[in-house]
Amino acid sequence: MDPGFRRDDEIRENMISLYNTLTRSKDPFTPIKPGVVGLYVCGPTVYDRASIGTLRSYIFADTLRRLLEAESYKVTHVMNITDVGHLVGDGDEGEDKLEKGSRREGKTAWDIAKQYTDLFVADLGKLNIELPHVMPRATDHIAEQIAMIQAIEEKGLAYRISDGIYFDTAKLLSYGRLSRQALAEKEEGARIGVNEEKRSASDFALWKLSDVATCHPDRLVAGPEGELSSTEGSFLSSGSHAKRQMEWESPWGVGFPGWHIECSAMSEKYLGVPFDIHTGGIDHIAVHHENELAQTDAARGCLEANVWMHNEFLLVDGGRMGKSLGNTYSLDDLAEKGISARAFRLFLLGAHYRTNMNFTFEAALASQNAINTLIDTVREWAKPLDADEASMTAFMDCVRDDVNIPAALAIFWGVVHNETMPPGIKSATVLKMDEVLGLALEDVVARPIKITDEAQKLLDERARARLAKEWKKSDEIRDALAEMGYVVEDTGGGQRVREGRG
Repeated sequence: MDPGFRRDDEIRENMISLYNTLTRSKDPFTPIKPGVVGLYVCGPTVYDRASIGTLRSYIFADTLRRLLEAESYKVTHVMNITDVGHLVGDGDEGEDKLEKGSRREGKTAWDIAKQYTDLFVADLGKLNIELPHVMPRATDHIAEQIAMIQAIEEKGLAYRISDGIYFDTAKLLSYGRLSRQALAEKEEGARIGVNEEKRSASDFALWKLSDVATCHPDRLVAGPEGELSSTEGSFLSSGSHAKRQMEWESPWGVGFPGWHIECSAMSEKYLGVPFDIHTGGIDHIAVHHENELAQTDAARGCLEANVWMHNEFLLVDGGRMGKSLGNTYSLDDLAEKGISARAFRLFLLGAHYRTNMNFTFEAALASQNAINTLIDTVREWAKPLDADEASMTAFMDCVRDDVNIPAALAIFWGVVHNETMPPGIKSATVLKMDEVLGLALEDVVARPIKITDEAQKLLDERARARLAKEWKKSDEIRDALAEMGYVVEDTGGGQRVREGRG
């Protein structure tokens, strides 16, 4: 069993311990400034709808933030929005994902970025994820990125080739320390499609120059009034470049930043360096986060962040998630199957963030049923009094232990099903625990079910139909109530009504 899932004896009581990818160990957490935590969360590339796999990272980061705030830390939470520079395949070749989204939907890259940023923020709201204090966009911080590239260049760790400015990984002795891969191993893994001009296969772009070779022949370009037109057959003559939708002047020529530089530059601007904690998906370790760390080290001579935390993948039906496989689901796809965002959050909390988790609709529906029952149960309890101290201590000990939410949930469900605990204490304890779990139970408990006059008439009519054993009519009325957003269940005490899905 991974020792990261046990509470280590040497970690003192009430001390948060976190697994640090950089050290490959679970260590007591000590912030740089007492009582204050800088938290940077790797944000989305806003060229398409966020998948449920991507959203796992943000639920984990939100739970971490809730833990820190429950321990009275003042958290500054920063999450970037990547709206330029992330090329298809996560390498330095191919088309920018925003330009690709533009072609796919016939909109400008700027409109694509706004559309999917708005949808992403809406998804965060549905999942009851606390919004970051700062959500900087890469396109708003070009000057900061250029300045950091210049600092790297001044240190002699950057060089120019035909398509841009690249980071010279061979000149940074610490390169590879996050992934624990030697430079030779990284070189071997980067051979496919490598740019032959690069000094090393692992070198990566800091600034890409706009060029005919990097532009798609039938992409759409926004004109001065925002209208779209095709550029097919209209490339500029030799010595010029085919205009991208997103490009800027720089000391090296017109172009756009590489993907990795935005996080180094923006995290420094809003949190300073080093800051406390950097989170993201495990797929970012070997390339994106390795390169981020290298850039800050090269430019500033220090770590970007002291603690690096990564969540594992969300699988689908036991395999990987991918658009080509047709199993990249959004929250809307789940809603069509009767699975609410709250139920999906509960589902994800059921596995430790450092373990792979397998999504199936059957398992998610089980979480939906659990949420529905929980809401009905909590609503019936007495007004909250004081939380049970012993239960809260056991719960928080689990969460402090590398955000071990599955263990904390066991304590939570133990309280829910505790028949000897006074209802008012039980209610207060569950709601206090939910400040970390983030299921927004207080919202549904505090808000009584509002049954409209029309719905009440149907309920009365259905009750009469059941007394008369008119089962078909009873079912038809139940379906009509469901269309109105009410779920009706038949119990020994009569009809039980709740609002839709929890």
